Amino acid sequence: MASHVTDFYNGKNVFITGGTGFVGVCLIEKLLRCCPDIKNIYLLMRPKKGKQIAERLEELTKNSVFNRLKEEKQTDLFKKLIAVAGDVGEENLGLSSQDRTTLINKAEVVFHSAATLDFEADLRSTTNINLLGTRRIVQLCREIKDLKALVHVSSAYVNSVLHDVDEIVYPAPADVNSFLKLIDSLDDATLNSKTPEILNDHPNPYTFTKHLAEHEVVNGGLPSTIVRPSMIIGAWKEPVPGWTISKNGPQGFILGASKGIVRRLPVAKHLVYDYIPVDIVVNSLIVAGYNVDRDSDKGLKVYHCTSSTCKAFKWELVEKDINTYLHKYPLRSAVWYPYLKFLPSLFLFRISAIFVHFIPAYILDAITRLCGGRPILVRLHTNVNKSLGRLEKFIFQEWRFNNPRLLQLHESLSPEDQKIFILDIRSLVWNDYFTDLIQGVRAYLHNESPKSLPKARSKDKILMIAHLGLQASLLGLIWWLVKVLFATTWTKTGLVVPITYLLFDQL
Repeated sequence: MASHVTDFYNGKNVFITGGTGFVGVCLIEKLLRCCPDIKNIYLLMRPKKGKQIAERLEELTKNSVFNRLKEEKQTDLFKKLIAVAGDVGEENLGLSSQDRTTLINKAEVVFHSAATLDFEADLRSTTNINLLGTRRIVQLCREIKDLKALVHVSSAYVNSVLHDVDEIVYPAPADVNSFLKLIDSLDDATLNSKTPEILNDHPNPYTFTKHLAEHEVVNGGLPSTIVRPSMIIGAWKEPVPGWTISKNGPQGFILGASKGIVRRLPVAKHLVYDYIPVDIVVNSLIVAGYNVDRDSDKGLKVYHCTSSTCKAFKWELVEKDINTYLHKYPLRSAVWYPYLKFLPSLFLFRISAIFVHFIPAYILDAITRLCGGRPILVRLHTNVNKSLGRLEKFIFQEWRFNNPRLLQLHESLSPEDQKIFILDIRSLVWNDYFTDLIQGVRAYLHNESPKSLPKARSKDKILMIAHLGLQASLLGLIWWLVKVLFATTWTKTGLVVPITYLLFDQL
């Protein structure tokens, strides 16, 4: 049976911004693999670190996301990738007149996924990339001669001021023209001081500017659609289960925990956390673009690419198994015996972090210096602690992102397209998914081959013995200190051990 989605992309030229990011590279891979008759994919890339775009494009094709294409001997498809020098943060996208003319004459489908995801970025820089960058893309699309679809990658959290969110564009948080005039009129220091007032209920400049960016798409009057992913995590099925290059969210926790470095995690384990696999996001973008052309007379649609209402995830689902997974797939490069424990508040996390994160970090960094290495652990944990204040709302707040329209879109596809471009995650099993994700983190973030597992497991057993020995030594030392300092009886002192163990178990 033919794929209508694939047929739509056959022979078409596609333009992608943000193609070097987590979602972007996965989108490129999926288009090449499942729509091999696509004509060309133009990638907006900016030279950086002294590398021209030709070098960056060559580096891109070495990304692990393309391993499947290489194994299937489809590397000739890379010839369809054309790098275009530019930057969404510059006027006219930083395009040369020749490249702009090429895109105007040839591009037919545009995927705009470039954005700054940095919650620490100031309002001015975030506005330039997220808001004005989108405006510049819309301006280009207005000039494109045969535009079939503009697919704008937004975020479910642009409406984080609400707790129950539908697939509609909500009123803008500010008048965009007045806001831009204000930005232009203030110096950096004044703007930074006024940022909380400007953001109002929005938690950070990212959600505020991405919300305004949606209205740029709406007001563009173009054949377009908006896809709102929630927290994007590693692949469920494609290109391989567990694939990831992102260190955000659960992958970041697992990255540190598998090393034995991250041992505590502030989590409200009974709350729903909205995580969505990257391959589902990519499928949603591709199908949404196809559907703009199919339903061209039905206006702009918003799709929530989310899990909270159809396949809710709670950390309590995997709490009992997470450490089992870490020891089933350990690292050869682990520095200590992995053990991850969830704590219900930032206060408890910060207290516990003194003992299980910072003290070991200072010791290990000192050893690293003596050995001529570069100490990073204290800086890593310090940065984590600083970021938690900004993330607290997202850690201890539950959202409901309703996504009936995305599920209806799935149902509207042919059986063949439902297999190729999966949008429905209701059959996902979170425990199985995390088993794959831990292996994916091991392979793609730690670069450790499955062949190294036997040696890694042997080391894991050695680390366990050392870990238990350290625990016994510390508890014995605390017992002895209490006995000596307070001259208590051994019976009373004996109460110290279980209390200490409860507070700082599995150091």
